[in-house]
Amino acid sequence: MTGFARATGGAAAYVLALVLLAAAPALAVQPDEILADPALEARARAISRDIRCPVCQGETIDDSNAAISRDLRLIIRERLMAGDSDAEVVDFIVDRYGEFVLFNPRASGSNLILWLAGPAMLLVGGGIALAALRRRPGPADPGLSAAEEARLKELLKD
Repeated sequence: MTGFARATGGAAAYVLALVLLAAAPALAVQPDEILADPALEARARAISRDIRCPVCQGETIDDSNAAISRDLRLIIRERLMAGDSDAEVVDFIVDRYGEFVLFNPRASGSNLILWLAGPAMLLVGGGIALAALRRRPGPADPGLSAAEEARLKELLKD
């Protein structure tokens, strides 16, 4: 192997390592927030993946460095350590911040309209398309010309 090939191979490995590090999820969870019990920590992470940062709005509280996200992560861990179920923790957060903080809003109340609007619009659009296709005239049947009919009779005689 030449020196150039060795040098470019090393550079390629370095670039690959940088790309892989950049592609890794950047979690904002600080080491002092992590619970000692791995089962509780896994539950806390599962809950916080479904909670939207009230400030960033496009990130989960796990991904956000905002102070409010840190507070919410700590609240989730405190509630879990106090013995709350996952649903109770989510309800606690929703009671204080509203359904907006849920990345997957519940299909109840006024949210039900949003959940049903997509499928309803799909059905309405499909119905309109079907009606338009049925109303459209098919290809006109020109029939056979006199010469074609004579040729057909001749072929059928044989």
